[in-house]
Amino acid sequence: MKLKPTRVLAASAALLAGGGVGLVMTHANAATVPAAALADGSTAVADTGWAAQSGGTAGGSAATAAHTYTVSTRAQLLAALAGTDPATGKTDKKAPKIIKWVGSIDMTEGKPYTSHSDQASRAEVKLQPNTTIIGVGANAYLPNGWFKLSKVDNVIIRNIKVTNPCDLAPKWDSGDGAGNYNSEFDGMTVDGSTHVWIDHMWFTDAPYTDDMEPLGNTDKNGVRKNIQCHDGSLDIKNTSDFITVSNTIFEKHDKNSLVGQSDSKTADIGHQTITFIGNLYRDITQRAPRVRFGEVHSVNNYFVGSKSDPVYPHLYSIGTGIKSQIISENNVFTITGATAGRCTDVVTNPNTANPEGSFSDSGSTVDGAALAGCTAPSSVNWSLPSGYKYTKLPTSQVAASVLANAGTGKI
Repeated sequence: MKLKPTRVLAASAALLAGGGVGLVMTHANAATVPAAALADGSTAVADTGWAAQSGGTAGGSAATAAHTYTVSTRAQLLAALAGTDPATGKTDKKAPKIIKWVGSIDMTEGKPYTSHSDQASRAEVKLQPNTTIIGVGANAYLPNGWFKLSKVDNVIIRNIKVTNPCDLAPKWDSGDGAGNYNSEFDGMTVDGSTHVWIDHMWFTDAPYTDDMEPLGNTDKNGVRKNIQCHDGSLDIKNTSDFITVSNTIFEKHDKNSLVGQSDSKTADIGHQTITFIGNLYRDITQRAPRVRFGEVHSVNNYFVGSKSDPVYPHLYSIGTGIKSQIISENNVFTITGATAGRCTDVVTNPNTANPEGSFSDSGSTVDGAALAGCTAPSSVNWSLPSGYKYTKLPTSQVAASVLANAGTGKI
């Protein structure tokens, strides 16, 4: 039995009518914001991790008044991304620009997507180089779209909540394991881009979680699968470099973050330089992140979940894929059903057809006990570079710090 797009569209239309899905939703929109609040954080530059290396990441901090925007609609957002001068109407996509995002910006503009292609053409928020995009206050929200960074340099994005997009037409792939649905559209995709700071964001499937999709095809093991309309929350691929992901919430999602698109993308060797610091991974099934080839630093992150969660059961957190080179420090895993201290309950090679990548850890814990017994080799082939900036909290302080600081409305 093949999934018919008409079935997905009909189901989506019904959910839209009921006010659910994450394809059309409402959210409180801050119509009037004090001037002081609009200025908060908009000129900040990256000061932590890989994004602060190799010249640093300044985004649009040098923007002139003509290229400083406050936006609350799709049209305003697209004009700002194009670097439109309000006086002349001329555009300059490469000009430094600061975009202050107020309230909810619904990429559907109240007109539900009618097909996969319609969704693809209207939902994308395509960032340009030399850009800072920052949510104002606690209500900046993208309910019906996703962020795309493709071959751009010098981008900062902060303080926006994203409902991970739900593909209107997921495809059944009988060759994916025993058989699985595959969808397009991540909450954010960083593709071949450099100097990117992703900070105080919030990615979630809610309110349209995976259990709300109907049952679809039966796999080779006789298990009938829920139709899976979500892809990733944040994927980083194709020799992207100098990326920091900090103080961000990832919650209620299955395949959360890929670092490296494919086992065949050997050009990623020596690239995919990424820092994950101070993030909350709550009810994430897997890929937090799943790494291929990348030189990844994971520090002071807090992972919370359950092996028996009915919707997002924890499989693993950090995936040590082919030739991954991961330095882990003072991460805290609180996973119900895991064995205290057992590394392989939280760190594993997702594809045993390939040799496991390297994983060097110090100070991390699983359910209160020191992480031990990893199967991944600990001999990574890189070290934190000279001048690499970060603050490492003691493991005992990580959970409280992450819960207090991660997510939107906390800049």
